[in-house]
Amino acid sequence: MSGICDGRVVVVTGAGRGLGRAHALAFAAEGARVVVNDLGVGLDGSPGADSPAAQVAAEIRAAGGEAVTHGGDIATTEGARSLITAALDTYGRLDTLVNNAGFLRDRMLVNLDEEDWDAVTRVHLKGHFLPLKHAAAYWRAEAKAGRMPVARVVNTSSGAGLLGSVGQGNYSAAKAGIVGLTLVAAAEFARYGVQVNAIAPAARTRMTERAFAETMAAPDSGFDAMSPENVSPLVVWLGSEASAGVTGRVFETEGGRITVMEGWRAGPSVDKGARWTPAEAGETARELLGRAEAPGQVYGA
Repeated sequence: MSGICDGRVVVVTGAGRGLGRAHALAFAAEGARVVVNDLGVGLDGSPGADSPAAQVAAEIRAAGGEAVTHGGDIATTEGARSLITAALDTYGRLDTLVNNAGFLRDRMLVNLDEEDWDAVTRVHLKGHFLPLKHAAAYWRAEAKAGRMPVARVVNTSSGAGLLGSVGQGNYSAAKAGIVGLTLVAAAEFARYGVQVNAIAPAARTRMTERAFAETMAAPDSGFDAMSPENVSPLVVWLGSEASAGVTGRVFETEGGRITVMEGWRAGPSVDKGARWTPAEAGETARELLGRAEAPGQVYGA
């Protein structure tokens, strides 16, 4: 390994399984000291028998790395605060925050209960906001004290948040919100030495095992395109000092492919210089749509 993260202190939420576990192990392999957060809940967010965070931390230590666990609920103020405190109390600093925790409660919109909406938006969107808020408070204090951080945040969105996904209205809305949060945080925290980016990964995890039931491997190569470990190298780079100057970006990553996603930009436009009638507005809108690029198809449509 290159040691690209030697000496850095990295917090990874939802790091007991899947993508989070892969990220934690990859950071540790590159020299980072890792705080492994996992609440140990089921796929639908219900409490599990025990947290797998300790197993991941033990795996890191067995390989010669450094890791501690945190089992708090990062979608609460106290849980998010204690997460950041765990890094500071154990290692004396925090350099990188990877927001990854989440779960699913899929329903078609007409069948989606308010509880399922609240639960999914809470863990994904609020579970990004609160750790980000408390980490940024530390970095701001460091900057004001004359110790300018070289800090990184990697948020986890999804193709569902960029294009939408049938049967996942709650998840898609939360993941779209994470993109908006990423853009605002990148603009607000730049003065404190903090870069904030997001990924939209595709990998085989507990959340996606039904969608990716079959291993996608290149013929005769043995390359498992859906392995979560394929996503982690980009996350590690974004979480390192090597990514200097990269902020406010969203990357889609799947298998061996990395794509810079380009979000909402002004397309065809007409300015009448006066108020439209409804008929004029409709006619103009249709004309503009004829010149605009077609949107990407919603997943599952």
